[in-house]
Amino acid sequence: MAALLLSAGCTAENKNAQASTAKEIADDKISITDSLGREVTVPKDPQRVVCSGSGALRYLTYLQAQDKTVGVDDIEYREDATDARPYRIANTQFKDLPLIGEFRGNDDPEKIIALNPDVIFKTYVTSTADADKLSEKTGVPVVALNYGDIGYHRQDAYESLRIMGKVMVKEERAEEVIAFFEDTINDLNSRTKDVPDSTKKTCYIGGVSYRGPHGMQSTQPEYPPFIFLNADNVAGDLGTEHADVAKEKIIEWNPSIIFLDLASLRTNPSGLDELKNDPSYQILDAVKSGEVYGVIPYNSYTANHGNVLADAYYIGKVLYPDNFKDIEPKAKADEIFEFLVAKPVFDQMNTDAFKGLGFTKLEL
Repeated sequence: MAALLLSAGCTAENKNAQASTAKEIADDKISITDSLGREVTVPKDPQRVVCSGSGALRYLTYLQAQDKTVGVDDIEYREDATDARPYRIANTQFKDLPLIGEFRGNDDPEKIIALNPDVIFKTYVTSTADADKLSEKTGVPVVALNYGDIGYHRQDAYESLRIMGKVMVKEERAEEVIAFFEDTINDLNSRTKDVPDSTKKTCYIGGVSYRGPHGMQSTQPEYPPFIFLNADNVAGDLGTEHADVAKEKIIEWNPSIIFLDLASLRTNPSGLDELKNDPSYQILDAVKSGEVYGVIPYNSYTANHGNVLADAYYIGKVLYPDNFKDIEPKAKADEIFEFLVAKPVFDQMNTDAFKGLGFTKLEL
């Protein structure tokens, strides 16, 4: 009997020890649902993070957790003469981190394994199978994120910020970022929603980046700054996220004001050269009157949301000067960048990448 009792006591102690160990393991991990609807178990408060794909490292920076990244894809190594990524300009240390693979999510699993990360955040994942495959190859949990934007796909962006915030124990900061976007967009709308259509000047954005730089015929019907400002976009009815319009159509529209995405400085001829030298554009009212203005690109390794908002305030100042009397666009841009990436980088970006032409009337 004594032996049986002793045996039972040992068994009970072993079960208690196992239960305690299991609880500790559970306490060290959380389960989250990523943007693909996958249930993923990740360590609590991971200290070593890899961001794969366009924009993933940007979101980590917005959440003030970029110090946890242990490797980067090769776009962070590139010395781009027209770099329009405030998160990267504000974090020069990224180029000194180990490589995890090529840009746009072309990962090297062996390089990732060598860095021993706790979690991988991956944007623009096309299927659950792709996310699962990377996790299987590396032995690291992969959290897929639908990057979204702050235009028509705003909720996708917010969901991704919240998912990343939960994993990184940055939930409060994620809500602050979301509230900042909402408050800023609401401010832009409130300044312009009551402007009568009859008094609005027609406008056009040319040279919009789309998987690289383009000339004047590249535009975006759903250009977020125009939407936030209730602007009269002559291309607004085309109904696509990107459009290459015929030159004849731009001439037919004859917008009163033209904005040029300065990423087009990289094309040959540049969008600015087209406006200066192409006889077809010389007949446009905006060109004849000098109503052509430079804006900073926001499509640079997917959407830089701070650039979108900074452009919107500058464009608002041009289209509705009375409604934006209190706004100095360059200072407002730095206010936005300080909140999102912790540094006022507008002048550096504008000078180094765009010859100081951002937020200026362009000489033709």
